[in-house]
Amino acid sequence: MKFKSLFSILLISILFSCNAQTVTKIKTVEVPAFAKEIKSTPKPQILDVRTPEEFAEGHIDNAVNIDWQNENFVKNTEKLNKNKPVYVYCRSGKRSLKASEKLSALGFKKIYNLDGGYLKWNAESKTAK
Repeated sequence: MKFKSLFSILLISILFSCNAQTVTKIKTVEVPAFAKEIKSTPKPQILDVRTPEEFAEGHIDNAVNIDWQNENFVKNTEKLNKNKPVYVYCRSGKRSLKASEKLSALGFKKIYNLDGGYLKWNAESKTAK
């Protein structure tokens, strides 16, 4: 009987810990939803994680460039507010997802990752610099 009780407690603990791990702060969204979120957020934190060269070729208005591949990525994100949503994008969505995962690990509460990145943003004719 003790074994069943112990097993039940262990199983419940595992289930609760697994559920806690599946809750994510990262939401990957399509261009229209990303644009809508940016527009509806006062002073949005828009983070372009591409290289400075890519950023110079064009970027979303009011975006801040913090290169994901730069060794100072974590240090450079310290100027962002972890309690406000952050809108992350790169060229195609791969680097921004990795950057979003890092931001989540650093304690950022709400992260929007642009599905398809800047390429898709441009393809859908959104306002770009």
